[in-house]
Amino acid sequence: MKDLVSNQIVRYLEERAVAHVFGLCGHTNIALLAALEKSEQISFVNVRHEQIAAHAADGYARAKKETAVVLTHLGPGLTNATTGVANAALDSIPMVVIAGDVPTHYFGKHPHQEINLHADAAQYEIYRPFVKRAWRVDQPHLIAEVLDKAFTLAASGRPGPVLVDVPMDVFSAEVDVALFDKVIGNTRSLAKPSIDEAVAEQIVKNLLDAERPVLYVGGGVVAADAATELAEFAELLSLPVAHSLMGKGAVPDDSPLVLGMTGFWGTAFTNETTRTADWILALGTRFAEADSSSWYTEYTFDIPGTKLMQVDIDAAELGRNYPLEVGALADLKSALTVLLRVARRLAPEGVGRDELRAQIAANRATLKLQNAQAQASDDWPMRPERILSETREVLPADAIITTDVGWNKNGVGQQFDILTPGTFLTPGGFATMGFGGPAAVGAKIARPDRVVVSLVGDGGFGQNPAVLATAREQNVPVVWVVMNNNAFGTIAGLEKAAFDTTYGTVFGTADDPMYTDFAAIARAYGVTGIKVESAAEFKPALERAIALDAPVVIDVSMVNVPTPTTGHWNILDIYSPDEKIEHVATH
Repeated sequence: MKDLVSNQIVRYLEERAVAHVFGLCGHTNIALLAALEKSEQISFVNVRHEQIAAHAADGYARAKKETAVVLTHLGPGLTNATTGVANAALDSIPMVVIAGDVPTHYFGKHPHQEINLHADAAQYEIYRPFVKRAWRVDQPHLIAEVLDKAFTLAASGRPGPVLVDVPMDVFSAEVDVALFDKVIGNTRSLAKPSIDEAVAEQIVKNLLDAERPVLYVGGGVVAADAATELAEFAELLSLPVAHSLMGKGAVPDDSPLVLGMTGFWGTAFTNETTRTADWILALGTRFAEADSSSWYTEYTFDIPGTKLMQVDIDAAELGRNYPLEVGALADLKSALTVLLRVARRLAPEGVGRDELRAQIAANRATLKLQNAQAQASDDWPMRPERILSETREVLPADAIITTDVGWNKNGVGQQFDILTPGTFLTPGGFATMGFGGPAAVGAKIARPDRVVVSLVGDGGFGQNPAVLATAREQNVPVVWVVMNNNAFGTIAGLEKAAFDTTYGTVFGTADDPMYTDFAAIARAYGVTGIKVESAAEFKPALERAIALDAPVVIDVSMVNVPTPTTGHWNILDIYSPDEKIEHVATH
């Protein structure tokens, strides 16, 4: 029996329980769109720009803990989506991108919209630097096998995006249905590697013998859905937990063992605790530059002065930036299950570190006092600390937060409590401006039962305002809080500190400041827009927005002050050698 490839792709997606495909039309993919229309299970989430599709799919995958699917067109469709797909790659988010391509019989002729200046029929190679694999499927009988390999690869090992590039004539060709029957019968779940008892015992004994042990956790713990096992392991051995930006919330921030975020935007107490630890067990983290203060030993990590043990699903990350005493290649959930079992055997009564817990509590109280004045300030434009504080007060503990870059990312990492693991979605590796707005739409589609709020800057929201069209069309009740300082604020503060100018970073001029009214833009898209006019109006506006259960944009003017820093970033040495400068306020 034969059927169209496009129909069989939809059948395969249905059998994989795919519920949403994010994308944008083009003349190369409309055969698949026509087949999707007949599906009673899969909804197509239509966007106005392919970067929105990729970021929304990214947020969807993080919130639902499933592989997301993106559909795009060739040429500008592929290139528009690159930023979002690369962002997913650097944050280890599973994604299958299905792209249309030129007809196979036109290879070499440079047909409409093809990129072929250096090689014929090779546009899919654009994705090679950042996807786990890029396939071009030139023959109909190969599509079933490639599609199945793509889904398996995206979710296995270190997760990430893959590309399946399909010439448009292949979508419309007939194929033997038996080829799809075969892969549909394939397993959907692969057993993941763990660690053996001997390795686990070595790790636990080192932690028990240590005087100043620290758990350092990254986004790999959240991706592996290992938060419960991590919390139990930390609690049993009373191990203080520091985290990277991506690891925030792996253990809820109100836990008595959480130190906070490390690195440039980390706290002094956290950085000093990790720097002076005698043993660190790192779980699912790549020791990124910002999290590690550019790897300078005097700020955040003093390794090998501190002895390091590291567990990760990606062998390339083991010992990449710091030498190891113990390295283990394993899935974090499986590994922590074994570590917890061994810890219960070696320390059945657990370990008490009352003095450490008291130090963490005291530091938390000190930080709260330091921020209290700004959090209570009636200043206008509003203090960012108050925006974050009141947002936390309004939101339920399991609300999903997406951020962009700038104060909304760095400040949230440092000062905003994440109370439920997996509810903090941020562009960690790529630090992509424009991520937060679309990611919130994807997250809300994945978890309609959750309140979803996107904390974004005006620079970031201005990248992809067309996300509002998708939210309205799909009726996705996301609340966007636009922290509007009329600038690329973080970079403005850096340029001001290093060069005493804000050229190219602050919007408009003294005569025409060009302040953008994002609430008015929202209303133009048919979405509720609220323009906050004073600090006292913000909290009631957010409460009202959540209660509306509809898409809402809140535009709140914010003063451009820097997120406090205690770590270090090497760029400061490049711009201003031998000067101890940081970001400064530009207001």
